[in-house]
Amino acid sequence: MFSRISNGWALSKQSFRVLMMDKELLLFPIMSGFACLMVLASFAIPLISSKYVTVIMDEHQAPQDPLAYFILFAFYFVNYFVIIFFNSALMSCAIIRLKGGNPTIGDGFSAAMNRLPQITGWALVSATVGFILRLIESKSERMGQFVAGLLGMAWSITTYFVIPVLVVEQKNPFAALKRSVGILRKTWGESLVANFGIGLIVFLLMIPIFALIVGGFVVIGSVNAVLGGIMIATGFVCILLVSLVSSAIHSILIAAIYLFAAEGKVPDQFDESLIQHAFAPKKAAKT
Repeated sequence: MFSRISNGWALSKQSFRVLMMDKELLLFPIMSGFACLMVLASFAIPLISSKYVTVIMDEHQAPQDPLAYFILFAFYFVNYFVIIFFNSALMSCAIIRLKGGNPTIGDGFSAAMNRLPQITGWALVSATVGFILRLIESKSERMGQFVAGLLGMAWSITTYFVIPVLVVEQKNPFAALKRSVGILRKTWGESLVANFGIGLIVFLLMIPIFALIVGGFVVIGSVNAVLGGIMIATGFVCILLVSLVSSAIHSILIAAIYLFAAEGKVPDQFDESLIQHAFAPKKAAKT
């Protein structure tokens, strides 16, 4: 286990070095986050004074009116479309870099625009799954959350390689899902532990950041309001930066995993023995 965690950590650092070669890739998660806020505002503001506002804002309340179900599904679809679009653009740039190219923001947008049918189809599938999980969660606060959490985790693992498949192979949503599962079957389940490296890094970084924010509130109440405000603002900026970097690193790591698992080729930016050990084929690992 410690060896796998160590591999995940090393792969995360290598992904970070790739990101430093193309720092402009951070613009994709920034634009994605801003676009998602715009989507939320576009649904919430017109409904702020109506009975349907709880459809979007309340995670544990089941809608009672058929129109509310339509609003909820529409929100899920638009939100997933935005996320998948920018993820596809980022993934396209990451794959260009890992194959020896020098990507630009325009390359990412061009690739995403060329795959609009696939992105739209996958957004529809994702919205349907998210909608169903929301309904399951709303049926029973405890059991519903537990079941929805398990199903959501299984869905995340199953769809692990869908975005790079959409970007590189341009398959339809169901073919991309089947392809993603097929790639996963070729590798041990511990291959997903590589993502634990990113999660561990984020967790460790968040500890002092949250301590800074809590300290800021303490300083506001007992020492200096201005200093406390600066500490809180700095903490939230750090949270934003960590989120942006971790999102970009995650996409780069998935792109590297995909290129090895699907094409049997280790990107030059990654250590060959490390990535082969982390994603060894089942047959080779059994022998």
